[in-house]
Amino acid sequence: MTHDTAHHTAAANSPTLGQRLTYILGRTLPTDLHNWVITDTTGPGATRRYAVRCLVPLVPILAALLLVPGPWIIRIGMVLLLFLPFVYFLFALKSIYLRHRLVSHGLDPELLNAHKQQRLDRVRDAYESRYRRDA
Repeated sequence: MTHDTAHHTAAANSPTLGQRLTYILGRTLPTDLHNWVITDTTGPGATRRYAVRCLVPLVPILAALLLVPGPWIIRIGMVLLLFLPFVYFLFALKSIYLRHRLVSHGLDPELLNAHKQQRLDRVRDAYESRYRRDA
């Protein structure tokens, strides 16, 4: 099954709103939605979806910190002291979290590397077709 076929199948067989919400909260989806899980964790936009899902719950906390009485420099400092390390560790632990997502659904965690390898192969092929000099 090619990536395009998997993407089309995943789009056609996507979770309901309730299933999607429980998936975001960490529950597993039924096996008939495994293609959707693969596309969600390895497909285009996976990093963006991961970041948004992690950052949205942080927004009310950061907004509440801006309401603490005191000078603006202190308020902004409190927000930055939470936000910057959070974002750093968010991206540092991305592959670990996405591997956990795949394993918890009974899928092969090497799917993350397979997608990356396919992309690298396409880039290498494009480079070689453009710059390779036949002797």
